[in-house]
This record gives sequence, structure tokens and C-alpha cells, in this order.
Amino acid sequence: MAKISAAMVKDLREKTGAGMMDCKNALNETGGDIEGAVDWLRKKGLSKAAKKSGRVAAEGLVGLAVDGTRGAIVEVNSETDFVARNDDFQTLVRSITTVALKEGLVDVEAIKAAAYPGSGTVEAAVANAIATIGENMTIRRAARLAVGEGVIATYVHNAVGEGLGKIGVIVALESSGSADALGDLGRRIAQHVAAINPLALDASGIDPEAVAREKAVLAEKNGAGKPPHVVDRIVESGLKSFYKENCLLDQVSIHAEHAGKTIGQVVKEGVGAPVELKGFVRYALGEGIEKETGDFAAEVAAAAKG
Repeated sequence: MAKISAAMVKDLREKTGAGMMDCKNALNETGGDIEGAVDWLRKKGLSKAAKKSGRVAAEGLVGLAVDGTRGAIVEVNSETDFVARNDDFQTLVRSITTVALKEGLVDVEAIKAAAYPGSGTVEAAVANAIATIGENMTIRRAARLAVGEGVIATYVHNAVGEGLGKIGVIVALESSGSADALGDLGRRIAQHVAAINPLALDASGIDPEAVAREKAVLAEKNGAGKPPHVVDRIVESGLKSFYKENCLLDQVSIHAEHAGKTIGQVVKEGVGAPVELKGFVRYALGEGIEKETGDFAAEVAAAAKG
């Protein structure tokens, strides 16, 4: 049997981030072969990840990255908010977001299969993080925006680090205007999006099912005893209000300096040059995920029993 030195264990630990005993066991299993031990630990990590995959991951971080006229946003979930403050987890999210931006990827499976900075794949990096940190983690979703000329502006709410937080927004502005002025305008629009959460840029972008539901509600609420043509007018008027409330370009800016103007009017005024708001993406951490709830007192009692 090959002699396993402390230096070999230390080297393997630095390469993988795994625990000391896991590293020693891996080296014993592979006869001191460092690369073989790395693979052995990855397989073990994947096994641990599989055991944790059934646990709800609704916390974590939203990551943003921008490179010139391209931007990406990614949500990576963990089980607890505590992990979001972990430096290793923050590095993982930041690196995954950079991969999505650099490779132009939005499909989660494609991101997982992409090369991770340093070595291996993104999927392997996530599995290693699960094994090291001890929580289930998932890459939930990703999106990207790009313009031919202009800026991709960002805003992060409840930030825990550069480009990392609980709510992230990217906004695409197409223009030949000053980059600084566009950046300021874009950031203010991104702040508005974070606060108001519009459904779409304009009416054409709203899900037809959402429009159908709104029509049904308006008709049922206001149509009792009225002839069909009157109900149709009421529904049409109600939809105008619905679009005004939910379409970004029709919403009144939250910023006092815009003096009650809609986002569409603010954009139309430009920055000394015409500006077109091409799109936005807003991710709020864990939105739409059903979180597990339980009896906290019972959990404490169970833990106290050992």
C-alpha cells in the first residue's frame, strides 16, 4: 500500500475543498494517485448531492454579470439563507453567472455542462459545493440581454457582494448616447423594475393566459344584468388599466425627479440621443417555489433528543 503523506492530503484538500478524512480515504482508495483521488471525491460528492436533491432549495442568491453590451442573470438556490453569506457559495454563483455570460447560455442544462473556471464542469462544481457545504443547491434559471450599441444596466437589491443579492434586474438600452448617462438612466429604470415588478415591457409581452384571466374577472365582476356590448366596453376599459399597471413603459416612474412621467416618456426624452428600451429581466430569489413549513418547536424538541 502506498504511503499517504500529510502533504498529499493537504494538496488534495486544496484541489477539492473536501474534508481531511475524505481526502485521506480517497488517497488510500486510489493508492496515492492524486488525480484518481480527485475523481473518487467527485463521485462521492455526486452521491451526496443525490441524497440531498429532494430537499427544497428556495434560498440562495441571484447573480448578475455584464461585459460591455452583454449581460446575464442567474438564480442559484440553496436550502438556507445562511449559505448565501458563505464565501465559497458566493464564488460559485459569481462563477456560474460569468460562465453563462461568456458562453451566451440561458438553458440550465447547457450551463451545467459548460466548463467551470479552473477545471471540470459547472455541474461538478455544484456537486462539490454540495458535498463541502452540506446543503442541496440548484441552478434554477438564467437569462441574458444584449444590445448592438448602448448599455446593459443592473440593480441588485439586498446585495451581499458585487453583483449578488436577493433581487436582481438587468435592463437593455439601445442608444448611441453617452455611456455614463445611459448607465444612470438604466440603473434608475432597473430600480423601478425591482420595486414595481412589471409583467412585461408592453402589452404585447404579457402572457395571453394572464390577459384572458383578467378579462374573465372584469366580465364577472361588472357584467351582472348588463347587455354584452356594454360588458365588452367595460372589459376593454378595465384592460387599459391592467396594462397601465403591469407594462413597464406605461408605469409611472418611482423616481421623484421624473415628475410623474411614465417610463416610456422618460426613455423617449433620451440622454441627448434617442434611446430604445429593448428589454428587462427581474429575478426575485425563490419566487414561485413552495417552501416547506413545519412545527419549529417540534424541530427543536427533536434536535434536543439527539
